[in-house]
Amino acid sequence: MSDTTTTAPLRIFKTGATRIIEDETLRGKSVEEVRALLRSAYPEIANATVRETTTTEGQPVIEFLPVAGRKG
Repeated sequence: MSDTTTTAPLRIFKTGATRIIEDETLRGKSVEEVRALLRSAYPEIANATVRETTTTEGQPVIEFLPVAGRKG
């Protein structure tokens, strides 16, 4: 008996060299909701630009790219 149920591939969230694989706490949440959850651990993503790509295997990658801040 084969399982014909298809599930969406898990998203990968990246900030710098850190990769966070989507789990139950992140599943179903928008990118902005995930940003809000991760902001306390990764403050640099608060104002980061978001870039969404897909791996060759079809896995979505959401990258938080820090924006250079002003000095002074």
